[in-house]
Amino acid sequence: MTNLTGRSAIVTGGFSGMGFAIATALAKAGANVAVGSYVAPPQAGRVDAAYYPGADEIERVRSALAAHGTKVHAAHLDVRDSFLTNHFVAEAEEVLGPIDILVNAAGTTAEQPVCGHSDELWEKIVDTNLTGAFRTTRAVLPGMIERGWGRIVNIGSTAASVGWKDNPAYCASKAGLLGLTRCVALEGAAHGVTCVMISPTWVETELMRRNVAQVVEREGRGRSAEELMDEFRKGNPQGRMMQPEEIAALAVFLCSDLAKGITMENIQITGGALW
Repeated sequence: MTNLTGRSAIVTGGFSGMGFAIATALAKAGANVAVGSYVAPPQAGRVDAAYYPGADEIERVRSALAAHGTKVHAAHLDVRDSFLTNHFVAEAEEVLGPIDILVNAAGTTAEQPVCGHSDELWEKIVDTNLTGAFRTTRAVLPGMIERGWGRIVNIGSTAASVGWKDNPAYCASKAGLLGLTRCVALEGAAHGVTCVMISPTWVETELMRRNVAQVVEREGRGRSAEELMDEFRKGNPQGRMMQPEEIAALAVFLCSDLAKGITMENIQITGGALW
């Protein structure tokens, strides 16, 4: 069993979906964990598919992770803002100590073709998925290099290498994240710091359910969101949907000493699917 006792980790987008699954797995492996997500009240007219937890979720997440016996920090985090990102990292280090592990899981998407795509929506998706990962990495990488040990795991997507209709900003952001992953891996290689991207196909999360609902609404073919999700399951060679815990298991391994030779890679978890 992977032992991360004494290590401290930050997981962005850590209140739900893959982020929460990874934070939980890290805590179970003995790591102290700081989780941040964009906390906001429900807003009418929101066009992206991201899940935005309310303030009441902070204590629920903190308690769930603390049950595993390690130190926990949970708070609002907007990775689109450098000041707030740096502040979150400083708070996390105050509670947990120096950060050894960073998992960039914060992300969003929206069903929107290039035609009619607003600058605002494009910038929100790219700023969250790509530039947000750059900001968090910039905040923790110098310390990792100085201490001679670090693990950075970016949650990508098959969208990094395969296009998907009506998702240009998402696909562009994940392709860019792969480029960032490779550059960070090279910068940290001589200093005991690795950087890897995990690229899943569809994973059964709240973000996926919201995204599928947008597809159904956009295409208007008289089928429900659950029917479309079932199509995706049947279309996968394994006949199923990937689960957040599968992504978490790989992430925890990549954060261990056993994975020190694995860096600069884009590891896909697809069940054999191309997307």
